[in-house]
Amino acid sequence: MSAQLVATSSSPQPVSGWRLGRLSGRFGRRDTWLTLTDQDKATVRSAAYGAVSLLAAASDRPHKAATAGTIALTSATGRVGHVLNAKSKDIHLTGKTVAELADKVLPALAAAVALLDQHDRAEADNFRTTVLIALEAAAATSRNGQPGPVVNEMTRKVAAALHAA
Repeated sequence: MSAQLVATSSSPQPVSGWRLGRLSGRFGRRDTWLTLTDQDKATVRSAAYGAVSLLAAASDRPHKAATAGTIALTSATGRVGHVLNAKSKDIHLTGKTVAELADKVLPALAAAVALLDQHDRAEADNFRTTVLIALEAAAATSRNGQPGPVVNEMTRKVAAALHAA
């Protein structure tokens, strides 16, 4: 199955109105568009950026980990990429400790995957992959190049939350 880009104009020149994520009907799958409410989009964004924040908190180089993870999230493609790249102020990551942050982020990850799974299973898989790649990028910033046991454990917890839905 291959995704096709469908231009909104019949012009052979590049057009700014590209519709991404549409699968051709000739492959036996109907077209699906991910339509999320503003609250749903906030949940997805908070979950993804919260996962990076958790890993940064566990890292020996938190600033570099947060930067690398955020770059990975902003490099996401598909409808999830559009949601993660939207300019918004609805990412609420509060907590005075890592435990308080984890109490909010880990359930949000499971909720985001369940939410995306209701709309489009492929986008739920895309979200899981995107977050795990962001964590891998963040973990690679450690001083010796290898993530330590704290980072590994945090990655395991986030992965478990992603697959809990």
